[in-house]
Amino acid sequence: MEEQNNSTPVRKGGQTKFLIGGALIIAAIVLLIFTNTKAGAQYFLTVDELKNRQAEMVNRDIRISGAVLGDSIDYDTDNLILRFTVVQVPGDNKEIQALGGLGVVLHNAVMDTSLNRLPVIYEGVMPDLLRNEAQAIMTGYVDETGLFHAEELLLKCPTKYEEAVPEQASEG
Repeated sequence: MEEQNNSTPVRKGGQTKFLIGGALIIAAIVLLIFTNTKAGAQYFLTVDELKNRQAEMVNRDIRISGAVLGDSIDYDTDNLILRFTVVQVPGDNKEIQALGGLGVVLHNAVMDTSLNRLPVIYEGVMPDLLRNEAQAIMTGYVDETGLFHAEELLLKCPTKYEEAVPEQASEG
């Protein structure tokens, strides 16, 4: 009796297609990771750093922090357009603590006319905490004229909290 060979021959073309398909999928995943990481990259700068690198930072996604100059706050209630100016504050928390804390740094920044300033425009409802000496942390971009277009605006008002601490500490 003759033995029948029921095994099908291995097709090398099938393995090649599988390897090429796998390589394409891996390449697509790597490309997606690379483009999303690059698109999501955000520079965190101080006002001084932005002023020094303004030409290269135009229209890039930037996060910046500064002390709000109270006299500059201008709010158009009809169009919900807020304009104000921020002043340079250090970006390093250790440096801020060494200078006396955030409240002292913000107060001194607003009083020092020699520090760099940055005009800001924001479209939306004016936040309650927007006032003189508040710390503004903003995400957006700077245009060719040097105007910062804030798309996200967060505010800290340390003097509000610092004033409450001595009262709490003295109660015990």
